[in-house]
Amino acid sequence: MRTTDRGARGSAPLVAARRLGKSYFDGGRGHTVLAGIDLDIRAGELVVILGRSGSGKSTLLNLLGVMDHPDHGELSIAGTRVDRLDEDRRSLFRRRHIGFVFQSYNLLPTLTVAENLSLPLELNGADAETAAARVAGLLSELGLDARANAFPDQLSGGEQQRIAVARALVHRPTLVIADEPTGNLDLDTGRQVLQLLDTLTRAEGRTLVMATHSREVMGIADRILTIVDGRLLEQGRT
Repeated sequence: MRTTDRGARGSAPLVAARRLGKSYFDGGRGHTVLAGIDLDIRAGELVVILGRSGSGKSTLLNLLGVMDHPDHGELSIAGTRVDRLDEDRRSLFRRRHIGFVFQSYNLLPTLTVAENLSLPLELNGADAETAAARVAGLLSELGLDARANAFPDQLSGGEQQRIAVARALVHRPTLVIADEPTGNLDLDTGRQVLQLLDTLTRAEGRTLVMATHSREVMGIADRILTIVDGRLLEQGRT
């Protein structure tokens, strides 16, 4: 059970999806992955999406993270109709407003830890001094100051994912998307990463949407949704 209310109930939703749909073609046959999703997410909420492999969790996250375009429906994030943006403007929107945490970490192997964390800030136009201060602060909070000049292959899996969490938050995004963030970790390390996501997003006041097959997240979620046959079912608030 969370100790703070992460969403202002009376305010307009940060994320608003209406009749959101997505299909794919395989062997000339269409396959509906999302069938008219309606979803509101308030600023500051931690929303967990459960579902079996292939249920559409990642497809929904790709739409919410503005990495893919819906076949039909409307999607607004922070007042912007992202379904109306062309590819260039979607890329700019992602860079500024979205932070991602992936199962496979996705750290750049040729950059140090500090350089991996600095990159989103540099892409958003931060000066070197501001970026260095922000990176140092996050590494200190993670207890990984001594790893600043290490390369990803010199880190444990848990350390890499902790850095990936920090990278998702370093540019203070509007929305954080986490897709199976503990999938490559053992149970204890996975719990630590989930707690880190919860703690850092709450401290930063960020909104987090996480897809997972793990029930370990139940205790930290504000809302739990299950995706079944391309539709979302709400299990209620924790």
